[in-house]
Amino acid sequence: ESLRADQQEALAEGRLSAVDLEGLSPSPAVREALVDAGARTLGGDEDLLLAVRSSAPEEDAAEQSFAGQLESFLFVSPEDVAERVADVWRSAFRESVLEYRQAQGLEGAPPPPAVVVQRMVNPDRAGVAFSADPSTGQRGVCVVGAVRGVGTALVDGTEDGDTFHVDREGQVVEREIRKQRVAHRWDRERSGLREATLMATDGAAPALTDEQATAVADLARRAERHFGRPQDVEWAWAGDTLYLLQARPITKLAGRPDPDAPLRVWDNSNIAESYSGVTTPLTYTFARRAYEAVYQSFLRVMQVPESTIEAHADTFRTMIGLIRGRIYYNLLSWYQTLALLPGFRFNRAFMEDMMGVNERLPEELLPEREAASLAEKIWDALQLVWSALHLVLYHFRIDDRIDDFYDLLDRTLQPPAPGLEQMRLDELADFYRTLEDELLARWDVPIANDFFAMIFFGLSKRAVERWGGAAADRHNHLLTGHGALVSTEPARRMREMAEEVTGRPRLTKTLLEGSLREIEVVLDDRPELRAKYEAYLDRFSDRCLDELKLESATLRDDPLSLWRSVGALARRLAQEDVPAPGTTEQRMRKEAEATLDDALSGKPVRRRLTKWTLHHARERIAARENLRFERTRAFGVARRIFLEMGRRLCANDRLDDPRDVFYLERGELLGVVEGTASTTDLRALVDVRRDEFDEYHAAPPPPDRFRTRGAVHAYDLIPESSGEQADDGDDAFQEKWTGTGCCPGTVRGPVRVVRDPRNETLEPGEILVAERTDPGWVTLFTAASGLIVEHGSLLSHAAIVSREMGVPSVVSLPGITDQLQTGDVVEIDGQAGTVRRIREE
Repeated sequence: ESLRADQQEALAEGRLSAVDLEGLSPSPAVREALVDAGARTLGGDEDLLLAVRSSAPEEDAAEQSFAGQLESFLFVSPEDVAERVADVWRSAFRESVLEYRQAQGLEGAPPPPAVVVQRMVNPDRAGVAFSADPSTGQRGVCVVGAVRGVGTALVDGTEDGDTFHVDREGQVVEREIRKQRVAHRWDRERSGLREATLMATDGAAPALTDEQATAVADLARRAERHFGRPQDVEWAWAGDTLYLLQARPITKLAGRPDPDAPLRVWDNSNIAESYSGVTTPLTYTFARRAYEAVYQSFLRVMQVPESTIEAHADTFRTMIGLIRGRIYYNLLSWYQTLALLPGFRFNRAFMEDMMGVNERLPEELLPEREAASLAEKIWDALQLVWSALHLVLYHFRIDDRIDDFYDLLDRTLQPPAPGLEQMRLDELADFYRTLEDELLARWDVPIANDFFAMIFFGLSKRAVERWGGAAADRHNHLLTGHGALVSTEPARRMREMAEEVTGRPRLTKTLLEGSLREIEVVLDDRPELRAKYEAYLDRFSDRCLDELKLESATLRDDPLSLWRSVGALARRLAQEDVPAPGTTEQRMRKEAEATLDDALSGKPVRRRLTKWTLHHARERIAARENLRFERTRAFGVARRIFLEMGRRLCANDRLDDPRDVFYLERGELLGVVEGTASTTDLRALVDVRRDEFDEYHAAPPPPDRFRTRGAVHAYDLIPESSGEQADDGDDAFQEKWTGTGCCPGTVRGPVRVVRDPRNETLEPGEILVAERTDPGWVTLFTAASGLIVEHGSLLSHAAIVSREMGVPSVVSLPGITDQLQTGDVVEIDGQAGTVRRIREE
């Protein structure tokens, strides 16, 4: 109200500055009211002195602090309050304040500040306190800074003062006492601050006793509880009284993890093969339940005591997590699970190879298995021997167990009568429960096979590297050529279809460029091709892109990518001699075996041990891939059950679309049937989830590996540094990366960076570059002359299938999809695991 009309207009338009307010002064009426209010409210004694402080709406907010930007005045006489109020107003429009606002992302003119008038305290000691340590982020440590006299020197940074760190129990755990101090006191006779220099010695008392520092810390924490967030407070002691002068939020602390909170390490490793990108709530909760139940079942098979399994229930429940819509391994839970098995220290490296963990877990984070007493150590050793013995016995019957598991799958996955399409919602839920109970209880067989694959892969690798001589670099070759690998069957079937098309240019063009309707028309005249196509769908319709994500469309939903790949292969067969699947890997294996035989000649014991470990490694790795296909079948049936449940809920007006069911969690969906759901407004729940997951799709993904402290979703992620790929320095126009070679062979050609293989085709000679792959990518493998993948390990699907198909491949090259562009010419060496970019003149 004190502004003139032109000043009010300038304020509204954001043009008002401190210069425009030079003549600003409260009216006589306001002056008189201020003096009267000061005398009436704060006391009218003749020695009354006041503090005049700013309180702008933007000042001391949770997101930013304008501390020190606006003026504050201490030891003000009541007659001068009005002028100091005007000074505070003017300070809000200084150029430095406007620049600070812009730096904080605030636009437009600042709102005029309110002004607080307080009775002034002339303290013996004063300072600041943080209810949480702003430098480390520790919520359990309060930091108290103190000086003698008035605390202005400490606040404005001209004095460091004494510093006390007080923990939650009220104990001073750290103190830093200054050797030289300056006391700032108000001199009434001189009407100003008087500085008295105090030279402290080692025995001199600090500004606060420990009891006083603890009292200040308690005051800061009370302010935090009152305002609901960590506070930066100013305080003062006058005599025996502690005063709270000001409190503001500690900015930039929200989202910052507490370094004292429990640590978690997250890694997406080769789980990204199964669950790439953003994953819906239904898929995640379905998978999390599977991980929890399956690994508990596996440990029971390994004779781990039930009491131990129950004691680690939280470990199994947290083996995977959903971080910003993406699934990650919780590595500490995995290591803790593995530590329950015999020979943890020995198996650790094998597990890391299998999971494709690029960076080993630091030793200090590894779970310990040491017993506290001699008796406990003896008991622990006996359990170790018993578990190891049972593990050996289990392995002797692993093939029979796998056959029994296949029989169980065939019985359990048999379509019910009536079919899923005719079941009620409750019948669908009951069928799913039966499926889950039957399969999860017996899924220990695939997990046990994975464990043995891990063991024998590691043993055979060590044996070949130690005793194999020139064969040491050919361990991967020795594991190829397993004809019973179901993962290569799609490639063989696709070749059979392509051979039906080869030599028919018009048909090839239709498959490469036509619509599904046009392809269906030409199939009417090709009954043999249609029969092969239908047989392929009957066998592999669930083996689609992102096949383990329940929300993924299957080949029956959209078979166009299959036809595009068949057309591309037919065109390639017409132009060049393409080896049949399986021939290249058989040749590589024979050559590697001959080299190994030479190295082991005359060493029968080493020869027998090496051959034995290689045989079992091949068997277990092949079984691993085949059992993964059976997992795909089980997920396919679950997908159809959930979609039918979505259709029933849609028919009952609980959902707008059947596919909205994927935005519900497993427990929520079953809870609708069983009466345990806490939210029944499914439409609103789906809308909230869809909006959230759309944001995840649009935002950059989290790092492949990172850490969290404390509550995972309450604080920021802590990225871990990863080694950068180095240029080899031979030529300024060449760049070289080194990863893990999976299939030997050297090939040079242009790359095609593919992020979504749907409707994507490769030109002859192109090298496929992908962030990650799953079995749904096999349609592109057949046309690729080479394969480069960011993620993966020697036991990942891309590595195994590329070896079986004889496609030179390199995996585990972080960031390669961003560093290469489609059309770049590279040379890959699948033996050495190198990729070199060639820049032609």
